[in-house]
Amino acid sequence: MSILARALAASGAALALLAVALGAFGAHALRARLEPRDLEIFETAVRYQMYHALGLIGIAWLSTRLAGPLTGWAGWLMVAGTLVFSGSLYLLVLTGPRWLGAITPIGGVMLIAGWLLVLVAILRSSP
Repeated sequence: MSILARALAASGAALALLAVALGAFGAHALRARLEPRDLEIFETAVRYQMYHALGLIGIAWLSTRLAGPLTGWAGWLMVAGTLVFSGSLYLLVLTGPRWLGAITPIGGVMLIAGWLLVLVAILRSSP
């Protein structure tokens, strides 16, 4: 396995581990302390983190099958996008400043760009 594939797979595994831990934290420690809307926001952050953690593991595998740098760029966009998207939602819920919600779409755009690069890498690959 290449260094890139290992780094992306490890990042995906770490983000998945954290998603499970944060999901449990939200379900058990925060349920009684948060307003229902804030708990819903927290759950959205956990869900998107897990989706993209699993996506990163898939991208790590694709990076071993497809030539070119696009899968690497896609993977790092997913890591950064997950940190910005989910991270801003966690901070918003746990610390309160609602302006953090304005940062969340930046992470979303990074995630979309990552998936777009995956699509382009697949379409450019030879049959």
